[in-house]
Amino acid sequence: MKQLKVENLTKTYGEKSLFEDVTFAITEGERIGVIGVNGTGKSTLLSIIAGMEEGDKGAITKAKDYTIGFLAQDPVLMDEHTVLEEVFQGETRALQAVRKYEQVLLEMAIDPDDTKLHDRFTEAQHAMDATNAWDVNTDAKTILDRLGITDLTAKVGSLSGGQRKRVGLAKVMIETPDLLILDEPTNHLDFTSIRFLEDYLNRFRGAVLLVTHDRYFLDRVTNHMLEIDRGTAYRYVGNYEKFMESKAIRMENEMREGEKNRNLYRKELAWMRRGAKARSTKQKARQDRFSDLEGKVKSKTDDTELQLDFATSRLGKQVFTLENVDKRFAEKHVLQDFSLIIQPGERIGITGNNGTGKSTLLNMLAGRVTPDTGEISTGQTVRIGYYTQQNEEMDPDQRMIAYLQEASEVVKTSDGEVVSVSNMLERFLFPPITHGKKIGSLSGGEKRRLFLLKILMERPNVLLLDEPTNDLDTQTLTVLEDYLETFNGTVITVSHDRYFLDKIARKLLVFTGIGQIETYLGEYSDFLTDYESRKGKSKMFAMEPEKEIVVEKPKEKVKHTFEEKREWAEIEGLIEVQEAKITTINADLETVGSDFTKANELNSALLEAETELERLMGRWEYLSQFAD
Repeated sequence: MKQLKVENLTKTYGEKSLFEDVTFAITEGERIGVIGVNGTGKSTLLSIIAGMEEGDKGAITKAKDYTIGFLAQDPVLMDEHTVLEEVFQGETRALQAVRKYEQVLLEMAIDPDDTKLHDRFTEAQHAMDATNAWDVNTDAKTILDRLGITDLTAKVGSLSGGQRKRVGLAKVMIETPDLLILDEPTNHLDFTSIRFLEDYLNRFRGAVLLVTHDRYFLDRVTNHMLEIDRGTAYRYVGNYEKFMESKAIRMENEMREGEKNRNLYRKELAWMRRGAKARSTKQKARQDRFSDLEGKVKSKTDDTELQLDFATSRLGKQVFTLENVDKRFAEKHVLQDFSLIIQPGERIGITGNNGTGKSTLLNMLAGRVTPDTGEISTGQTVRIGYYTQQNEEMDPDQRMIAYLQEASEVVKTSDGEVVSVSNMLERFLFPPITHGKKIGSLSGGEKRRLFLLKILMERPNVLLLDEPTNDLDTQTLTVLEDYLETFNGTVITVSHDRYFLDKIARKLLVFTGIGQIETYLGEYSDFLTDYESRKGKSKMFAMEPEKEIVVEKPKEKVKHTFEEKREWAEIEGLIEVQEAKITTINADLETVGSDFTKANELNSALLEAETELERLMGRWEYLSQFAD
């Protein structure tokens, strides 16, 4: 089996040591989730293994033909390429064949009478056959569609940050490398795309190494976990749930060991204080033991628990009232005649496909965007804290402590305790030695944590959270969730993170994509179950995709290509197969009874079959235009 080995890998930035002597192996079939507090070097570790940067010490060993596909948090793409051109930029033989084939097709559309082009077209078809590249071409379009990218001719430079991330994800997925390295792959994905990615990775034959904040995703995809904790890497067998169980045992053992070390430390400290006579050269070994114990004790006691505790401003009886609100962007309705009363203490989750207007609603509540028609009234006592997807503008030369002092010199906790900014930074896992650091030296996750801390220090009573789980580590998220559960004010959050929404939201606003918002009372997981079981059977669950599925149409195309002829000959049979499969699954659902495990399996299979049928019907409609 193919394997990549990481041996004694060490990385330091300036005076900050990220990790030291990290050693582990990645074997075919392993799906490893990397977790740790923001700033511990998770993204750096992935980047080094992918060959994008170098470690200070250590080695990465792999076979010469071992291939790696890497998705960075912000993938570097060529703005002048179309979506399809960018996805086909890999260096496998199949992708090279696809690029040549697509290029010849483009040139033939411009000059169809050029005989030399016809010869090149024949050669390109042979290369496609030899490398089985027809499947790659079809797979790429299917993956893009399932990730919500439907305009394959759009220039990459015209895409949003989220769309670029999804194009980058599709690009590494079709390469089918030996090792797939993914840094926050679920950011900017809606729940249907996340489910698709889960299924894809669970079927992937190679190895996977990924960083993500999505705990349900970790639980469903990974079979190993790698935690970076205070510069050391700990390997665990199993998914996220197994990791939590194993870590609890490790921490208990460390606490017992720490207590033994503290007792020894006190004895050694007393001996060291007796004076110079006792500290003779004969006692050098004992002095070394004291230094070693001192380091161990301090390393354990420095592991501060992340805590959130802030007093909030008083909130009156009125929060937000929306009356007949309408909002368009160009010809697209994102809100249509929408009315809603948001009350004190409500916990509202906002979900739906990307591009349907969820962030627009938050911006209108925050007063940053005005409705075209209708009214939004805000209660007089409302004090908004708005955690946007992007940080507010931060001066990279400003010190962390000065940035927070702009909000307040001191913080009052819920029990009336007055806490200094420096102490609050410590509670937020920023050690005292870092308080004077410039913001420009922080990692992306540390900046997000600092931004969140500043918002909460301003004592809001209404929190607007736009994808708060993006770029925050799982430890920060856990404590944020605990804080929100006891928060006295109102919480309104946009998120696709199933775990986060299950813990926080008691009401969902589901954006359908046609200007309508439906209300769902209950947890997000219940909504997803209902969505899958009732899809297409009620208006509420018939959510419109971001855009109509469109397969690009070459200019002046008048007949099928060689591959399209073959596809046209087979497609009606494939449609019949999917229709029969759907009929069979529906029949099985009628008789499944109370076997909920089987019902969930059947519902997943039904969703997959319906999606494939929809794709085939789209291809049939396109191909039928040019059939003889």
